[in-house]
This record gives sequence, structure tokens and C-alpha cells, in this order.
Amino acid sequence: MTIEVVHDRTGLDRALDAQGTGSRAVVMTMGALHAGHLALVRRAQELADHVVVTVFVNPLQFGPTEDLARYPRDLARDLALLEPLLADGDVLFAPSVAEMYPFGDPTVTVSAGRIGEVLEGGQRPGHLDGVLTVVLKLLHRTRPQIAVFGQKDAQQVAAVRAMVRDLDLAVRVEAVPTVRDDDGLALSSRNAYLSPGQRTRALALVGALRAGERAAQHGAGADGVRAAAYEVLAPAVERLDYVEVVDDAFVPLRPDVDGPATLVLAAVVGTTRLIDNVPLTVTRRPVEARPADTIGG
Repeated sequence: MTIEVVHDRTGLDRALDAQGTGSRAVVMTMGALHAGHLALVRRAQELADHVVVTVFVNPLQFGPTEDLARYPRDLARDLALLEPLLADGDVLFAPSVAEMYPFGDPTVTVSAGRIGEVLEGGQRPGHLDGVLTVVLKLLHRTRPQIAVFGQKDAQQVAAVRAMVRDLDLAVRVEAVPTVRDDDGLALSSRNAYLSPGQRTRALALVGALRAGERAAQHGAGADGVRAAAYEVLAPAVERLDYVEVVDDAFVPLRPDVDGPATLVLAAVVGTTRLIDNVPLTVTRRPVEARPADTIGG
């Protein structure tokens, strides 16, 4: 099989036109691919006739003190992982920074609004604005009917959904459940930064999510879920950025509110910042455990 690899708008347009009729799904990545990304590609194949995978390390979503320079880049390795998976006619779009931003930093960008100011947005000012700006540009360039994202980046998915809704974009956003290692740690390109000892300590994120799930199942309410997760995570990490229970708009759940929610957390282990989350149902009365919401491992 032949995957077409293109690096500029002209090549991309030619490759997309060659796909002909049928639906198209896009999977946007920053490379350093792992099994989590490949799960997104498989889901895209299930949903659409044609798939476009993008590989682009977007400088707009990195802050001045973040790891843009050391972020892993290995397009040949990424291609080797994709080749057994993608079908003839599928496309890998790997543009340069100059191709995506030919005039330098864009004058006009997308504002994430309130969701870009809390949690990830609060810890990383401008991050979600940068994410939405490149997502919008890549949607325009790849012209998909479906865009597939990983639920591991839950706040990013919520922000993309809001942009699609508010800007009337003709694309369906599909979220794929977080892919985890055998011990439950969420797969992430940044896991490669962890030493063996740090990786063991990173399992505190998984333990915190499990503790939050148990608290929810025992009717602890939003405050009890937060407290249970915090108690597990705080002693194990160098820095705890947040532990929060939010609704689908990423508004923190009040103590007197029951219903579907997401427990989200972020912490630094060694020098590596990790995020994770789990969907759950918050209630102030005991409920039966729901296997679909349980962290694996």
C-alpha cells in the first residue's frame, strides 16, 4: 500500500482531490506517535472512507518556558507506524512551521473564551487559543466531515466542540476513550521523558482517578471526589496543578449538584507535566460501580 506524504498546501490539495468521493476523517497529531494515536486512526477508518493524519508540532500552543525545543520529532518513525494501518490513498500531511504560518505568528487567532482561562488554560495561558487556531487551519486545509480526537485531552476536546458549535463548522467531532498502558498510565508522548522511578510515581495519577471513582460510587459528591483524588496525588508529585470535577463545559461542579462529570487532574512528576481524566457520575448517595468508567490496569 502507498501512503501519500505531503508537506504543503499544493500537495495536500492534489492528494485530497485524488481521494475522490466519499467521506473523510482527520486525525491531528504532533507526531511522536504511540498506540493512543493509532487508536484514533483506527476509529477514523471506521467512520470514514478516507483518512488524513496530520503531524505538526504547533508552536502557538507552547508557552515560553515549555518544551517546544525538546518535543520529540521523528517523522520516519511515525510513518513506519502508520504504514501498516493506513490504506491506499490515505494521506499524511506533515507541514513545516513556515508552511502553516508563512507570515510569522498570525495576526488573527481563535480565542477559546472562558474555557481557555481555567485549568489547562489557567496553567498554560494562551495554550487553548493556540490549539484552536491550528485546529481551525487544519480543518480548512484537510476539508473533513469528521475530526477524531483523544479523550485524554478532555479540555481540548471540549474547546474544539465549542468552536465547532459557535463558528458553525461543518464537521463532526468524535472523541476516542483514553488508551492506557497495562498498569493504567495514560499513553502520552511525554511519558518518554520519565525515568523508571518517575514513571512508577506517575501511577499516582491513576491512583487518584481510581480514588475519585470510588468516592463517587459511595455518594461522596463533587467535594468528596476532589478530596479523595487530592489525597492520593498530592504527596506523590513535585507539583500539583489542579484536581477538579467539571461538567461538559469545564465548569467546576458545585457540591450540591449531581450528574455526569469528569474528574480532571494535572501534575508534574520529575520535570514532566502529565494530565489525565476519567468520566464519572457524581451523586450524594451510594451508586453501583459502572465498569465503563473504571480506569484499567
